[in-house]
Amino acid sequence: MELEASDIVVGAMMIIFGVLGLILGSRAADIEMEIFGFSLAVFSTVFLFRQVKRHYDAADAARHAVRAAARHE
Repeated sequence: MELEASDIVVGAMMIIFGVLGLILGSRAADIEMEIFGFSLAVFSTVFLFRQVKRHYDAADAARHAVRAAARHE
């Protein structure tokens, strides 16, 4: 299964947002910015894990479809 360019671009942006969130959270002067920064880092991490899961779920579904088609021939 091939990767789409949009998935790579969105993944790279989420990595940048995650690192930016960690920097904002660690250097924050007030609690609101600290919460926002660490929340941004957590959100980007969860988003990336879901993106990886979606990719492997689609690859697994395609593999099962090929096996099912081969059984019916």
